[in-house]
Amino acid sequence: MRLINPGIQLACFLLAASTSTHAQINRLSPVSDAELLNPDPSDWLMYSRTYDNQRFSPLDQINRDNVDKMTLVWSRDMHDGTQENIPLVHEGVMFIANPRAVIQAVDAAGGKLLWEYKRELPGDIDKYIRAVGRARTLALYQDMVYYAAPDGYLVALDARTGRPRWETLVHDYRSSTQHTTGPMVVNGKVLTGRNCGDTRKYCFIAAHDSETGEELWKFHTTAAPDEPGGDTWGAMAADLRIASPWGLPGAYDPQKNLVYWGTANPNPHTRIKRHAGKPFSVPLSAPSELYSNSTLALNPDTGELAWYYQHLPGDDWDSDHTHERILFRSSFDPNPDDVKWINPNITRGEPRDMVVSVGEPGGLWVLDGATGEFLWTMPFPFDTPDFHIADIEVETGITRISRDKVLTAEGQKHTTCFQNTKSYWPMAYHPVKNALYVPYHDACVTRTGRLDVANGHIRTSHERDGSDPNAFAGLARVDMATGTIARLHTQRNPGNGAVLLTAGDIVFWGDVTGTLYAIDADAGEILWDASVTGIIQTSTITYAVDGRQYVAILTGDGLSGTSGPLAIVNELNVDRGHNAVYVFALPEETNQ
Repeated sequence: MRLINPGIQLACFLLAASTSTHAQINRLSPVSDAELLNPDPSDWLMYSRTYDNQRFSPLDQINRDNVDKMTLVWSRDMHDGTQENIPLVHEGVMFIANPRAVIQAVDAAGGKLLWEYKRELPGDIDKYIRAVGRARTLALYQDMVYYAAPDGYLVALDARTGRPRWETLVHDYRSSTQHTTGPMVVNGKVLTGRNCGDTRKYCFIAAHDSETGEELWKFHTTAAPDEPGGDTWGAMAADLRIASPWGLPGAYDPQKNLVYWGTANPNPHTRIKRHAGKPFSVPLSAPSELYSNSTLALNPDTGELAWYYQHLPGDDWDSDHTHERILFRSSFDPNPDDVKWINPNITRGEPRDMVVSVGEPGGLWVLDGATGEFLWTMPFPFDTPDFHIADIEVETGITRISRDKVLTAEGQKHTTCFQNTKSYWPMAYHPVKNALYVPYHDACVTRTGRLDVANGHIRTSHERDGSDPNAFAGLARVDMATGTIARLHTQRNPGNGAVLLTAGDIVFWGDVTGTLYAIDADAGEILWDASVTGIIQTSTITYAVDGRQYVAILTGDGLSGTSGPLAIVNELNVDRGHNAVYVFALPEETNQ
């Protein structure tokens, strides 16, 4: 850790020179704990707006009756490179993480640059990590902006000037470890996740003091031989136990003081490769290779594990469960006609605090937020014989994977569903309708065993057999009391945009062709659309400045979240390299 003297410049930064922009940024007030717990509807202070990750905005100036009048009000290009960022907004200032370690503050109403911080990266960094500088989000707290940099440092910037305040080394980038999640702040602590590179040493979630950068705790996401769960890896050496928290940051419940974080598959991808030709040396049922493909509930003050639930034990398919958890409260009344696995010991109609997640291989999972008790699960987006879960012991929630989908020999082939059906593009929950809105791709994968390659298989993604090619991508609305699914919208073109819900009863969602849709949250009717240059990537947010509501998207090329679906819908010729911010609003005379 090092505190940085404001007079010493360790990175390039630009401060806008005009009097008006100086005044705007200088008026920026600190973000308090109270504001993070109950944000002003005009702000967008974290990647899904609130700690519960619901992505629901109370703003309703733009609604079903007037959204067709919405128009582009400003745009600006971003720096080149892989782009997966979700911007933040506070008091009319937008904070954007550009590729290759460039952070910007811009006027959220007009797009004018207020300041820019450009980190000087090591000259050899591209040798060790891919997509240098992709950052899914930033964090705002007090008068600082927190950035998890690609060179392994956690950096605190002055929110008004962009000048570095402190930085601390978290991991060595030369291990191929990379900050991929972005930070979140809870109780004055900056929490981060990452991929693990090639060693367990960096498979952890960390907490640092927001004022000084001092490390406070680490939780390793794979169990060592001498730890609880260590025996679930068989005889594998401790340093080879890899399952990273690389996806979207966690959710936080302040009443329970728990952070909910997802983890990824164990590496290498296949059991036969991980376990030296013995794919069944670890169990097919949970627990297996803990804490891979799990939901972790951690105390944010200590890093202590309160509970875990393993969704997919002993993965063989590179099927991460590492993205957002959404917290909500609902009655328990899953419909057996819609939901395949239901805990019979839960009283019908009983209200529960719940945690919902959707894995990259599909499946919609609902757990009790206090205890991790299994409530209900169903295959998602569709039920299919090629689903990777064979069964769930419903009274305990113990999952069992399909033995006949595990590769056991060179040249063997298996098809599983689903593949990257929902990745790092967040879903959303409507608290009034008790409905979850989930974007998905109807994609499966056929794998061939290849023991001479690093992960033990080669893969070909494709549409599900018998599916409608014109409904490859979709937006599902799930009743979270009953589990009943309505297909709100379907289309051929893949969609990587985050789902955004507003009190105006609109769903905003974008796709790889650069089309942003405003969809009726009940009827599924497309009320408005607009085309921009580039792939709409994650990002979708809404905010207000001086009483005017805006909707913002970012375009750019993600990694597998873009290339996988486009390999299937390969007739598209999309502009993958255009990184930009686009902001829409109603004409000023229309605002009410």
